[in-house]
Amino acid sequence: MAVPQNRTTRSRRDMRRSHDALVAANPAECPNCGELKRPHHVCGACGHYDSREVIAQVAVESDDDAA
Repeated sequence: MAVPQNRTTRSRRDMRRSHDALVAANPAECPNCGELKRPHHVCGACGHYDSREVIAQVAVESDDDAA
């Protein structure tokens, strides 16, 4: 079984972990609807990608007069 011969110092441990930090997202504005979306992904609000509709969005009807 592998057992360390010497204790790893705080400095060496932290230098090893220096690349483990999370980076912030880089949202871009959708050219069709203006909502923020992830780059190179389909817009979740309007379903457009690369200036064309790839996912058809269903229109939501209000049920105000159904009562």
